[in-house]
Amino acid sequence: MSISVSELSELLQLPFRGSGTHTIERVSSWEEADGSCLVFFDGTAKAATIPESLPAGCVIASDAVLRPGWNAIVSDNPKLHFALAASYLEPRLVGKGIRHPSAIVDLSAVVRPNVDMGPGVVVGARSRIGQGCILHSGVIIGADCVLGDGCILHPHAVLYGGVQLGQRVTLHAGATIGGDGFGYVSDGRRQVKFPQVGGVVIEDDVEIGCNTTVDRGSLGTTRIGTGAKIDNQVQIAHNVQIGRGVVIAAQTGISGSTVIEDFAVIGGQVGFGDHARVESGAIIGSRSGVLPGKIVRGGEVYWGVPVRPLKEYKKLNALFGKLPEMKEQIQHLHQRLLEIEKNQKQGS
Repeated sequence: MSISVSELSELLQLPFRGSGTHTIERVSSWEEADGSCLVFFDGTAKAATIPESLPAGCVIASDAVLRPGWNAIVSDNPKLHFALAASYLEPRLVGKGIRHPSAIVDLSAVVRPNVDMGPGVVVGARSRIGQGCILHSGVIIGADCVLGDGCILHPHAVLYGGVQLGQRVTLHAGATIGGDGFGYVSDGRRQVKFPQVGGVVIEDDVEIGCNTTVDRGSLGTTRIGTGAKIDNQVQIAHNVQIGRGVVIAAQTGISGSTVIEDFAVIGGQVGFGDHARVESGAIIGSRSGVLPGKIVRGGEVYWGVPVRPLKEYKKLNALFGKLPEMKEQIQHLHQRLLEIEKNQKQGS
């Protein structure tokens, strides 16, 4: 899609400088930009590193770093407005009704006419696929699933039976939604499988990364709230509740019945015990460990194993680096104490 600088600035509701008629076609890095590209500068590097000659057709940046003669859109949050601009330049794809002959759709399924289906797609009995969805090659939709309008399922994404997706949900390659949770009860001789008969509800505008798994509820429902963004290779167990706008980075594992409230941020490789709760707005750093039943209070940054407020973690981490020195001091003091006791005995 192409758009003029003035049209784009109007969409973003921001002022522009330079030629408003110049046409932009795509977003780009500074290194790969040409006259048709949009770039941004968010101030993370020194302004002196910005070249005098703009390599792109337009830049989104703060007024303080702009050079004379540049085509620019002026922003106090360039990274955000660049992302918004990208959504205008490269809008979300919508199905056009293109279906590969190898796609298999059960006769009882309801599929809107403008749904795209790639090679090997399977849609199970009584499932309903909304307007404009795109099902790439090898996607499997089990029985009784519901997909809202505009969903995009990338190659080999799998929905077990009964999964519900809201509108504009994106599942990347290999994502598996609705598999059985990991629940067993021992009778002393063997592990007896606890029923895994619940469902999965994924609300509007959720994006789930490659090879991430979301288990169905055991008796209830696993739910992922509107606008949540989940990275690659994340494990979400049965009955987990994830709130609106939550961000979860790669390789995180979330045990059963954990609740992560709205707009929490979870770093990579965080491990959660079962029945934990993360309150709204909390931030948990990478490779932290949240113990079973732990309540992580909202509005703070946490780190470590077990997880603790960042200020406390930094203090403990600083002490940890001094352990060898402290050990030597303790050994020295212990030796001195033994010598004093020995001298006292000899004097008596």
